[in-house]
Amino acid sequence: MNFTPPYLNPNTTGDVVLKGVNYASSGSGILNSTGVVLGAPISMDEQINNFAKTRQYISSRIGEPAAQQLLTQALYLVAIGANDLFSAEASTSHDTYLDKLISKFKSQLTALYDLDARKIIVTNGPMVGCTPFERDLHQSGDACVDFLNDIAKSYNIKLKSLLLELTTNLAGSKFVYVDAYALLENILQNYTSYGFENEKFACCQVVGENGGLVPCGSFSRVCPDRSKYVFWDPFHPTDSANEIMAKIILDGDLNYVSPMNVRQLANS
Repeated sequence: MNFTPPYLNPNTTGDVVLKGVNYASSGSGILNSTGVVLGAPISMDEQINNFAKTRQYISSRIGEPAAQQLLTQALYLVAIGANDLFSAEASTSHDTYLDKLISKFKSQLTALYDLDARKIIVTNGPMVGCTPFERDLHQSGDACVDFLNDIAKSYNIKLKSLLLELTTNLAGSKFVYVDAYALLENILQNYTSYGFENEKFACCQVVGENGGLVPCGSFSRVCPDRSKYVFWDPFHPTDSANEIMAKIILDGDLNYVSPMNVRQLANS
């Protein structure tokens, strides 16, 4: 599969850059403090700074007018916020924390716009309370952790409102809201119809009722057929689950992606 090259790959140079770059960093978040316990993730602020360097490189390579034309027609996928929601549990006031999160995200998305991003796809907060990690951490057994999902729902209401505000106020912008929460919920509720056999247990696991207490690593046990599992590890869906969601994001209806799907955005 031809994946978009990562920004920090030394080979991400020349004409390759003109076809897209991946700035993602495992464990990162909207807030700079998110994920620091996991190591040194590249925060959203740093990712935008890296994109600014790419923008400068493209301009120097093909000229400013052509760079601006390329960048305003490009698609930008911003899939971030889940790790911030995992961290929300420790906050003394969930509402205050979410307001801080949305305020920070607003400035970041505006910064992207100022760098000539116009077609921006943003995923909302997923069902963090249904991950094997949270199920095992809270010993919820077969049930999801409802209060964590409620935090995600509150964040999503605020995020959807923010994207409508930005589309209205930033001339020429098109922000597309991807309902990752509803996408995963649909799969979990109808997992057998999608060909899955297990919707709770992590395929790559070490310990825990749902295999969720220890991250996937070289010492982990891996299930015989990962395509039969919704979750790959304590936190992330499998490729099979992601493929289902990606197809809906590309061509789905307003139940999952609004005000248009990604194919419509690309053609707009």
